Amino acid sequence: MAKWAGKTKGGVIGYSIFIFVLKHFHIKFAYFILRFVAAYFLLFSDKKGIRYYFRTRLGYSKFKTFVSIYKNYYIFGQVLLDKVALLAGFTKKFTFEFEGEQHLHNMAKNKTGGVLIGAHVGNWEIAGQLLDRIDSPIHIVMLDAEHEKIKTLLDGVMSEKTMKIIPIKNDFSHLKAIGEALSNKEIVAIHGDRYLPGTNAVSSEFLGEEALFPSGPLYLSTKYKVPVTFVSAMKESASHYHFFATEPKVYKYPGNLKTRKAEIKNMVIDYVTELERVVKGHPLQWFNYYQFWENSNK
Repeated sequence: MAKWAGKTKGGVIGYSIFIFVLKHFHIKFAYFILRFVAAYFLLFSDKKGIRYYFRTRLGYSKFKTFVSIYKNYYIFGQVLLDKVALLAGFTKKFTFEFEGEQHLHNMAKNKTGGVLIGAHVGNWEIAGQLLDRIDSPIHIVMLDAEHEKIKTLLDGVMSEKTMKIIPIKNDFSHLKAIGEALSNKEIVAIHGDRYLPGTNAVSSEFLGEEALFPSGPLYLSTKYKVPVTFVSAMKESASHYHFFATEPKVYKYPGNLKTRKAEIKNMVIDYVTELERVVKGHPLQWFNYYQFWENSNK
């Protein structure tokens, strides 16, 4: 299976164009431009991973797969624009439905801390922004892979910073920062559907095929004895998002070396089961574009 390289595509010019459009025009005009951008990527990008997802894992016909890839690219562009619009405080209004949010409020009220595990589905950045509703320090763990120019550009349009970022480092120093946050009974939000070479991963069946998932987020929750909830924010219309958080669960630390592997895998299966439910409900909002499954490169 081809591994995720730890990089996301994009450039300064692309960000600049859409920020200009958002500043001077309505977001719907930016959506209109996205139709052509999506068509470009449909014609010229490497579609092997996303084609395998629609054609083989979801069983779509060739024509439905072709159309779905285009729609997927288009929605992905909308999700990125929505993120920039919200962070920059533009006038576009979004509406939100919150399901399970009380679980996060309880984490803050009871000072238990917790780990929120999301995925590259829907709009993770929107979910992160919504966490400022919770009365607790929130730490968002993300790969520090964007070029400094792009980050500076986005910083210039962000009206305020409402989250604390823990960047993932090659020397694994981010683990110390995560540990400190959880020791202080604060909340850490992290992805659970991508792993980097050199980190621990567990194979689990997802959409009928084995795939590798990082075990680190769940293992950390057991080490620091904090509850875990799985979260998502799915785009349901042009301006409406549905935020969902599962009921928190405290997993027992797998102290027995003989059974540790099996115990961790059972934890990962819980996450994968929820991820599969979300993806089946919103199949066009799966945004992993590399060869995710074991057999996707065959």
